[in-house]
Amino acid sequence: MNRTGISFDEMKKDMLEDEEFKTEYEKLKPRYEAIEQIIMARKELNMTQAELAKRVGTQKSNISRLESGNYNPSLDFLVKVAESLGKRLSVQIK
Repeated sequence: MNRTGISFDEMKKDMLEDEEFKTEYEKLKPRYEAIEQIIMARKELNMTQAELAKRVGTQKSNISRLESGNYNPSLDFLVKVAESLGKRLSVQIK
């Protein structure tokens, strides 16, 4: 819960009732799902953004921007991030 007493999931559910918001959310959903997986994998390893950046060979600010959704990474960069987390990247076109 946040300070207003409403959870993020409740707020998201309410916002998804707006068709314009829902359309934009669906467009961005794959990006945010990937970000969520990267954050979860990093936290499972008790790794900081700085440690991940060092493994990837980039700056911490790039990892921060990636995790905040303010960076549109290349596929090669995502492969490096995944490998640095002991994972592999899998892409599907449906």
